[in-house]
Amino acid sequence: MSERPFRVLGIQQIAIGGPDKQRLRALWVDLLGLSVKGTFVSERENVDEDICALGEGPHAVEVDLMQPLDPDRKPAVHATPLNHVGLWVDDLPAAVQWLQAQGLRFAPGGIRQGAAGHDICFLHPKGNEQFPLGGEGVLIELVQAPAEVIAARGGGR
Repeated sequence: MSERPFRVLGIQQIAIGGPDKQRLRALWVDLLGLSVKGTFVSERENVDEDICALGEGPHAVEVDLMQPLDPDRKPAVHATPLNHVGLWVDDLPAAVQWLQAQGLRFAPGGIRQGAAGHDICFLHPKGNEQFPLGGEGVLIELVQAPAEVIAARGGGR
């Protein structure tokens, strides 16, 4: 295995899905006190989400509260309550290239802009014949960390 050309800097987000975003919001915003920083709606990704924050600045963790636009369509953002975990990485393109070379399977869509404006991509929860490694049942989002997060969390490589 060659030397890893990127670093995971910490948890960028957790995404929680349910059939009714208002119930999620009642818990996470009204009772637990998270602040809503924005919203995101995507027909392609079948999602209506509130983007919340736990903490502030480069150490904040994003908490996405998601409901499907159509509960009968895929992706089913509500099918597992903990939908995915997002990890900050310091060099997303290098991470994708290196991880694929190690046999890790990525979900369709490639690197693209995510709901919060950062470049993202997803590790598939399961491996396949071509790429035998996956997220071991967990959908994992890799998120390109902005400069302030890289600096606050230990600098680049």
